[in-house]
Amino acid sequence: MDFNHEIHRRRTFAIVSHPDAGKTTLTEKLLLYGGAVQLAGSVTARKKERKTVSDWLEIERKRGISVSSTVLNFDYNGYRINLLDTPGHNDFSEDTYRVLTAVDSVVMVIDGGKGIEQQTRKLFEVCRRRNIPVVTFVNKLDRPALDTLAILDEIEQVLKISAYPMNWPLGSGVDFKGVWERKTGLVHLFERTIGGAFRAPVATHGITDQVVRNLLDQNTYERICEEVAMVEEVGVKFNLDDILGGKTTPVFFGSAANNFGIQLLLDGFIELSPPPAPRISANFEIAPENQKFSGFVFKIQANLDPLHRDRMAFVRIVSGKFTRDMPVVHVQSGKKLRLSNSNAIFGRERVSIDEAFPGDVIGMVGADYLSIGDTLSEDADIVYDEIPSFPPECFAFLHNPLPSNYKRFQKGLDQLVQEGLVHCFEVTNNARRTPLLAAVGPLQFDLVQFRLKNEYGTDARIEMTNWKLVRWLEKGCELDAKCHFPNGVESARDKNGETVLLFPGEWHLNYFLDNNKEVRLSECPAYDKY
Repeated sequence: MDFNHEIHRRRTFAIVSHPDAGKTTLTEKLLLYGGAVQLAGSVTARKKERKTVSDWLEIERKRGISVSSTVLNFDYNGYRINLLDTPGHNDFSEDTYRVLTAVDSVVMVIDGGKGIEQQTRKLFEVCRRRNIPVVTFVNKLDRPALDTLAILDEIEQVLKISAYPMNWPLGSGVDFKGVWERKTGLVHLFERTIGGAFRAPVATHGITDQVVRNLLDQNTYERICEEVAMVEEVGVKFNLDDILGGKTTPVFFGSAANNFGIQLLLDGFIELSPPPAPRISANFEIAPENQKFSGFVFKIQANLDPLHRDRMAFVRIVSGKFTRDMPVVHVQSGKKLRLSNSNAIFGRERVSIDEAFPGDVIGMVGADYLSIGDTLSEDADIVYDEIPSFPPECFAFLHNPLPSNYKRFQKGLDQLVQEGLVHCFEVTNNARRTPLLAAVGPLQFDLVQFRLKNEYGTDARIEMTNWKLVRWLEKGCELDAKCHFPNGVESARDKNGETVLLFPGEWHLNYFLDNNKEVRLSECPAYDKY
């Protein structure tokens, strides 16, 4: 098996979008067309329908939203696909940002009727900062949609990136007839599929064929021909280097719910996305072709298997070949260990694997020594600082109403904190030592409650607080009796024993800084900076 060939046939990407743009539906349809499933699931599945592979948590199925990222591995047309479905809701954006450190490209889903939405802009900015190539899928063309030229213009104006339409929609809503493919010049006719569980039949014709002429009224046909001609003449020219460099996004149109445009997107993405890219370790670049194995942990998930209630660390392989039981260094601790219990992942399903290559995402089961951001390598000098840290904005005490459940309560909380679902602090002036949770959004607290109940069998009560900001003391700084604390400001300790300050708002933070010039604060702990 040729090592370089294995690298170059890998495609590792994430699907991102604003909530309700159709991201999870598109994920299911890519699995269907990629041959990974025989029947596509539904986000809002009824009893007789198959549920989605990517939304496997019970709370995801009850609420119809993604709250945790999912890894899906499968083979398609000689390529090894590592697909990562991400949460769309802003409250779970930290998980999405961590996933974006582990991919080489992104499929961005846009609701054709709404255009660029807030979360789309945020996620695209993360991609831009990391120079991640982006392929765009404009979804829901079977519903009334914005004008095609207006969508392309919005992409360019709002996201500040050139847009190259790979195909062109023929109408939208009830008038949606299909798409014209620029590469072949063929029109792919739209046909609604009941439930969208199976692959849709596709008929293709030339734009001038009578079949196409009969589907469109004369005005619509002439307008589309004029738009196509204009785009060909004055639009962005196709340049693969600009696409791979993140300067241009190729744009596909379709309807994920009706399985239309999925094949065009999948085949186009394979051609337009890059193989595994080099990563920076300290001040030097590690190429995938480097023979020394290295990778980093970007996600921890407890209870992936409800039968075993174990813990899995998700590792993105950066360089070298992985083999089961290989000796490596846990760089953060300097300890030497062997990587056993390695798995390929498909939603919540997993299968043992003996080898993997750069670009692959593998799951290490029972690796309690691993944390998010850790590096595993055959070379102790390789260390990756890939994982960003974001200051939480919501704070709540987590009460245990039944002291007899303390062990289960504490075990569950510890594991959820290790996953990075929430931060946990201990407030200095809290005699009962009630854990203080901190999160990007309040839905994370609901998820903690739900998972403690369903996975650990213990109740919990949330008590929201007035704190809005947290800051860490920088290295070398200490609080002393001379420090002046405005009302409402409290000190606490994080999971590593580092001192933090909790503020009700920006005014309190600025007041503290103005009156304590010797104290230096940071938005993230020193051990998280990169």
